Amino acid sequence: MFLAVSRGIQLAAKQSVQRFHLGTAKQSHDVLFVHRDTPENSSKTPFQLTPENLKRVESILANYPKGFEPSAIIPMLDICQRQHGWLPISAMNYVADYLKVSRMRIYEVATFYTMFKREPVGKYHVQVCTTTPCMVAGCGSGAILDAIKQKLGIDVGQTTADKTFTLGECECLGACVNGPMLMINDDYYEDLTAKDVNEILDDIKAGKKPKPGPRQSGRFSAEPSGGLTTLKEPPYGPGFKVLKEL
Repeated sequence: MFLAVSRGIQLAAKQSVQRFHLGTAKQSHDVLFVHRDTPENSSKTPFQLTPENLKRVESILANYPKGFEPSAIIPMLDICQRQHGWLPISAMNYVADYLKVSRMRIYEVATFYTMFKREPVGKYHVQVCTTTPCMVAGCGSGAILDAIKQKLGIDVGQTTADKTFTLGECECLGACVNGPMLMINDDYYEDLTAKDVNEILDDIKAGKKPKPGPRQSGRFSAEPSGGLTTLKEPPYGPGFKVLKEL
């Protein structure tokens, strides 16, 4: 009896694994980690931080003890990406030379963190969270993604012809209670519907800046959409229930 049950469990697990491998498509955020030279992205492409950004780097380095300059790898890469719009390999080499570390250390960081874009992206990088909470909340992240595709005429991983928008699909962005949501550059847009997506993109196309944050719920941040159920009264002041002797 035990042997039969054990074999049944093994068979079910094997079938589950087979279904997983057969049904799981390559995700849009999967990228090639190996660099391939292109006319716009090679070690010969000139890169130099502006004087203003060099001052920012020096200010960051001042936070670390002497000898710990490599601690600034991530913030320095971020500054390079913000200046250039994305992170070419020449910028990575520049960071390595500036911080006096091996280039491989920089490549390891740049390929590990999805925040670093090693290929050109549009002026506005639209990233839709398609993780489970956003998938099941409201109209669902699938409807949001479809609305963007239809509005911009591009698919995930593509950029509009005018280089204005790039569409991406990403994992959890940490605003699960406000799903479905998306991020455009540094701004979060939450509690979305397809109508919200069209309005946001129309505003950007018109040169306006849509107001970030929750849209339909009226929430300020991540409070319960139906209103507070606890902590409704002002907090007690200092010394509450503390002995007079203290």
